[in-house]
Amino acid sequence: MFFERFYDTDLAQASYMVGCQKTGECLVIDPVRDIQKYLDKAAEQKLRVTHVTETHIHADYLSGSRELAAATGAKLSLSDEGDADWKYSFGSEKLRHGDTFMVGNIKVEARHTPGHTPESLSFLVTDTPRGNVPVMYFTGDFVFVGDIGRPDLLDEAAGGQDTRFVGARQMFASLRDQFLTLPDGVQVWPAHGSGSACGKALGAVPSTTVGHERALAWWSAYVQKGDEQGFTAELLSGQPDAPLYYGRMKEQNKSGPAVLGEVAPLPEFSAAEVGAKLAAGTVLIDTRAKERHQAAAPRHSVNIPAGNTFETWSGWLLRPEDADYVLLTESAQQAEELRRRLWMVGLDNVSGYVTSTDGLDTAQAQPFAATELPQHDGALVLDVRKKTEYDEGHIPGAKQLHAGRLPWKLAELPRDQEIVVHCQGGARSAAAASFLRSQGFNVTEIAGGYEAWAQAQSAQPTT
Repeated sequence: MFFERFYDTDLAQASYMVGCQKTGECLVIDPVRDIQKYLDKAAEQKLRVTHVTETHIHADYLSGSRELAAATGAKLSLSDEGDADWKYSFGSEKLRHGDTFMVGNIKVEARHTPGHTPESLSFLVTDTPRGNVPVMYFTGDFVFVGDIGRPDLLDEAAGGQDTRFVGARQMFASLRDQFLTLPDGVQVWPAHGSGSACGKALGAVPSTTVGHERALAWWSAYVQKGDEQGFTAELLSGQPDAPLYYGRMKEQNKSGPAVLGEVAPLPEFSAAEVGAKLAAGTVLIDTRAKERHQAAAPRHSVNIPAGNTFETWSGWLLRPEDADYVLLTESAQQAEELRRRLWMVGLDNVSGYVTSTDGLDTAQAQPFAATELPQHDGALVLDVRKKTEYDEGHIPGAKQLHAGRLPWKLAELPRDQEIVVHCQGGARSAAAASFLRSQGFNVTEIAGGYEAWAQAQSAQPTT
């Protein structure tokens, strides 16, 4: 049996390839839209992608299952579990609890494991030439390393009403009746790792086992004792703010993401061309480091540095329905790389790129020192950290609004008042502040964020 894990460090997302080397067939679970990695790996291993599936309707990224099936002719098998509101409207084969299929000599069994989502499936894999004992369990967002999937995303990001309580009860039952009935030695391979907002305490190692989670996971004692009330209270407490782009991802993944197919290279624009586009409503995604952006910020630009958080922050702050986009990058190669990363969060409407700010209308957007905050009396202090961070300590009077909710909450912010934006250390707030400026708000920033403010407070003499 061949096995490969593909991991996106930005969204902390894992997809998997399982192949039968004897027959040359392989299955891909939870693929992303940039499918070349799967095609390359299959070719390297002399495998054909014959089966594609997903564990559930994803919220944090746009799925590539339809893309991969279209490119390879693979059978696309998706969950037919859950209620009518959350069923896939595409796919060539529907899967229900207990259904099995073969990928060469590899047996794959679908198990309905609702809780994180109503339609969630986990896939139990048996390498039949070695015996009838399952060896791998692909759990999606059901069971993570050290944690389980949050059941509140439909409420938080997709307009649900108290679905979190139904989800918590379903999660409890799924753990009791499905997960804990498996042999201890079964390997567990989840769809996310540390850093994902799909849970609150995901482990950093890539996999675990049923036995390890049975012995050490925070939820195990609750389930084994039958304490559903205590389990629910702990599961629902302290969950991170859900970015509101998750609602768009859920809807698009339910109905079927657009198939990209063959795409032409992005054209390079001149400064004059970019200026005309910006004047017509296009938004410039400035991918430079925040210091370079703040020294010369182009008008109508949002600063999302090309780094480990590029996809996440793009999902937070950019919406495809709001504008078309141009990339400010270092090179054509970087533009193509970042374009593909934007596909992860459904931002397909990038028309081209530019490599310099020369000829563009720019202005300084430098943050001020934390010690100068009293000089901004009358300003709204906007804390764009997570609510859990805010609750641990915040600037008195600050309004908390997670950066991933800003595009949907602009009506709550004043346009006739200065807005002082900050996060923990200054990185998230730089991106958030640039977005608010692009929307016409009067925005300043605290250099170094809450950490700098707290340090300045502790340095003040006591009386």
